[in-house]
Amino acid sequence: MHLSRLKLNAFRNLEDQTLDFPPGGVAIIGDNGQGKTNLLEAVYYLEIFRSFRGAPDEQLVRFGDEVFRVEARMRGEDGTERSIAAAFERRRKRKKVTVNDAEPERIGEAIGGVGAVIFSPSDVEIVAGGPAGRRRFLDIVLSLAVPGYLAAVQRFRQVLFQRNALLRQGTGAAMVAAWNEGLVAWGTRVVAARAAWVAEVGGSFAEHYARVAGGPRGILGYDPSVGEWDAGDADPAAAIAAAFRAELGRVAERETRRGMTLVGPHRDDLRFEMERPGAAPLDLRTYGSGGQQRTAAVALRMVEAETIRATRGRESVILLDDVFAELDPGRSRRIIDWIEGTGGGQVILTSPKASDVEIRGGALPRWEMRDGRVREG
Repeated sequence: MHLSRLKLNAFRNLEDQTLDFPPGGVAIIGDNGQGKTNLLEAVYYLEIFRSFRGAPDEQLVRFGDEVFRVEARMRGEDGTERSIAAAFERRRKRKKVTVNDAEPERIGEAIGGVGAVIFSPSDVEIVAGGPAGRRRFLDIVLSLAVPGYLAAVQRFRQVLFQRNALLRQGTGAAMVAAWNEGLVAWGTRVVAARAAWVAEVGGSFAEHYARVAGGPRGILGYDPSVGEWDAGDADPAAAIAAAFRAELGRVAERETRRGMTLVGPHRDDLRFEMERPGAAPLDLRTYGSGGQQRTAAVALRMVEAETIRATRGRESVILLDDVFAELDPGRSRRIIDWIEGTGGGQVILTSPKASDVEIRGGALPRWEMRDGRVREG
């Protein structure tokens, strides 16, 4: 499926308008500050129903308005169509999501309908920033790809909230421990899904890193806080749960002193490294150059796109937010080669310069963005 139409009402600085997108995609050209990233944000909002930039919904409502609404029409190769819409009312802090004009019981049931993956210069923060951003990345990808993951994360957070409240209050150890099995049960599901995904895509990440960098392979690793377990165990979930319980027991006194839960998926991290002949791998989070960190971020988005494609059974809608601005020509060219070889999915890119638009041999239609309004070419 591809994005065929987007309706915008009071979203950020964007004017109210309806845009009809070609199946192959479009290049949106405009100076900085005109609304190009906001447009991609509106598209991706309909994928996960929150801002990819981490902004609260209140900030997405255009200044002077009370409600924003965005709606996409997706069209398949066979002509079938599906509509996905989201609206948020600032005053009542109410969000409404509909799919084909019907409201799902839970918003989580509607995520992933666009099948979009966004590449942005800010992606480098996934690699170079704090672990919270890496956990957020994992949660988004796996919520889109693994049935039941989102529910497991939500239940884990509920138990974690209750357990942390008891620890902060200085409640007795027995009362705190009463929440351990819930923490282990839901946390194990999260950890198992994360570990399985990283193991599954590790080889692809290594190849993408090497291809984009034009050099050594990258390494993607998972550092869970629950301790080690035998990855080859016949029942990995049971092995993870056992390690989780043992680690909770080991840190119980320290948790009491600090007033917080110190073990669980809320303390996990991703590891990014680069192979080096005759030497230990280079930790890209700490010692990688800007170019190496950006390459790792791009490779991570590539495996995300492959995951979404495998899960949905169709090509992703690739959103490129001025991604070539901070990459050298060689890396930029190799990213374009990957996009060209993905099977012809839809590409929507933004750039301040028309000269940056080389995808599809420069054949993408070019639209102009000025003062929040798109002018179709």
